[in-house]
Amino acid sequence: MSWIVFSYSLPAQLGSSNRVNLWRRLKRVGAIAHKSGVYVLPDREDCMESFQWMAQEVQQARGNAALMKIEKFEGVADSELIEQFRSACKKDYSEIESGLDKLEKALKGKNLSAKPSQVRSKLEKLRNQFTEIEKIDFFHSPNAKQVLNRLNKIQQKSFSPKTQIEGLPSFSISEYENKKWVTRPRPHVDRLGCVWLIRRFINKKARIRYSNTPEPDEVPFDNKGALFGHYQNLCTFETMISIFSLKDRGLKALAEIIHEIDLRDGIYFRPETEGVTLILKGWLQSGFSEDELEAHGIALFEGLYTSLNRNSSSS
Repeated sequence: MSWIVFSYSLPAQLGSSNRVNLWRRLKRVGAIAHKSGVYVLPDREDCMESFQWMAQEVQQARGNAALMKIEKFEGVADSELIEQFRSACKKDYSEIESGLDKLEKALKGKNLSAKPSQVRSKLEKLRNQFTEIEKIDFFHSPNAKQVLNRLNKIQQKSFSPKTQIEGLPSFSISEYENKKWVTRPRPHVDRLGCVWLIRRFINKKARIRYSNTPEPDEVPFDNKGALFGHYQNLCTFETMISIFSLKDRGLKALAEIIHEIDLRDGIYFRPETEGVTLILKGWLQSGFSEDELEAHGIALFEGLYTSLNRNSSSS
């Protein structure tokens, strides 16, 4: 396989803080040290971009930087380099596991039971750490799945709602593929998610109207009293995927993001939530029309769904 190699030297008079900062940057992007002053990343577009920025900074500091692609290291098998990447991630994952050990011990001892906000804060910090490591876990360390399972288990045990969906009917998608739909104007996260769901899984060309007054032949969603609406602790998006028995892991993760933005009850911790919230806020402040909000929303949720599905299948 191909590798990207980066080497550099900085002027002797340059302060130690610059060297430390560059070393930290190399660690943050997941680079491993093959030999003194030589750093390696797999041949990927994002990795190349990371090294290119660092090379530019070194040159701006009047240092020397070299960046190249190579097919093979003399005397070093690809498998050895891959194991070196995995070992670096294993060490980082172990730090998260130590944090999880402490958190589980505290929960068993009920030291934090009276302060769920502390548990939430610690768990969110550990999940954010996991997300950062996962970004540079180029060769899928076997420790990742174990850590993720523990994170999810603690979260579900401590905060996940007891979702009771008894009482919701079950319909096949074919029963609704020719229906007309209506929801309230100025759609936000839950309604935009439902629009994407309708066009992605029910009918790509479905008629979806934005109005506070449904017509007799329209199916309302996220409207007061509508079947497809909030139900118990579910947002409308969750209600729809339950009614239509849509169960893949990408949808589940997307539902958690939509749930948290819409209900803000602190149940789910997804690293994507903050970014999606800012994007949606920006759209509303920009005064987009309903058609523009729908088009942007479909693109956003399709990208999220594709990424979340891929991440779920590889973990």
